Amino acid sequence: MEFLRPMTWEDALAARAAHPGALPVQGGTDVMVEINFAARRPDALLDLNPVRELAGWEPVDGRLRIGAGVTYARLIEELGDRLPGLAQASRTVGSPQIRNRGTVGGNLGAASPAGDSHPPLLACGAEIEVASAARGTRMIPAAAFYTGVKRNALEPDELIRAVWTAPATGPQYFSKIGTRNAMVIAVCSFALALHPEERRAGTGVGSAAPTPRRAASAEEFLSAELDWDGRRPIDPGVARRFGELVREAAAPIDDVRGTAGYRVHALAVMARRTLAWAWNDYAGEAGREAS
Repeated sequence: MEFLRPMTWEDALAARAAHPGALPVQGGTDVMVEINFAARRPDALLDLNPVRELAGWEPVDGRLRIGAGVTYARLIEELGDRLPGLAQASRTVGSPQIRNRGTVGGNLGAASPAGDSHPPLLACGAEIEVASAARGTRMIPAAAFYTGVKRNALEPDELIRAVWTAPATGPQYFSKIGTRNAMVIAVCSFALALHPEERRAGTGVGSAAPTPRRAASAEEFLSAELDWDGRRPIDPGVARRFGELVREAAAPIDDVRGTAGYRVHALAVMARRTLAWAWNDYAGEAGREAS
C-alpha cells in the first residue's frame, strides 16, 4: 500500500489527481478501523492530516467556514456557542481520544448513514466546499452530498476542503439513541434547527435510511404551524403530527443495532422532544427580553 503525505493543499490536490484511487484520510478514526479489520484495502492512502490549511475556521460574510481538518473537540470548545446542534452531535462521537482526532471532514468523506455530524449539517443548511486541481472549487449543499450508503457526491479527483454554514439564529438540538450511553454507533438520530428570521425549521435524520436525509414535509408543516411572533406554546397535536412526518421520512432497515420498527418509533419520539426543547428555549428568550 502506498502512503502519500502532502504538506500543502496544492500538493494534496495534485496527489489526488495523480492517484484517484487513493483513500483520503482526515483523522482516520473510521479508515484505520476498516484497514485493521481487513474490511478495506486501498491501493494508497492520502494522509491530509499535515495540511495546515484544513485545520482552521473563520467567519466569512456572515457565515462560518470550517476547515475539513477541524476536530470534534475543537468544534465543541471553539464553536459550541455558534453551532450548538453540531457541537451536541460532536459530544456524542466516540471517546475523548476519538473527538481529539476525528473531524467533520472525515465524517463527510465516509458518508455513513449513521455519521453523527450529518443530521445537524442538514438541519442548518450547510454547504460542502470541495475542490480538484483541474476544475477548481465547487459548493455542494449537504442535502445533495450523500448519494448512497457510504457514498458521496465527490468526483474521483476531488477532496473536501471545508464546511460552510451560518451561525445559529435560533435553538438547535441533536438527539441520538444507541445500544448504550457512550461510544456507540447511532441506532437512529435526529437534529432540529429553528431559523426564526426565516420562519423556518430545518431537520436531519440519521441512521434511518440509505443516506442521511431531511424530513422536508415535516419542515414545511412545522414552519407553517409555529407561532413565530407570539411564541405561544405548541399545540400537542402539532407536535404529534411533526413526529409522524419525521417518521414517514425515514426508510430504515433491520440490523444488529435495531429494527426498522423501533427506529421509526424512536424518531417520532425524538422529533417531539427536540421540538419541545427548542421551542422552550425560543419562548424563554422572549420572556428574558421582556423582563
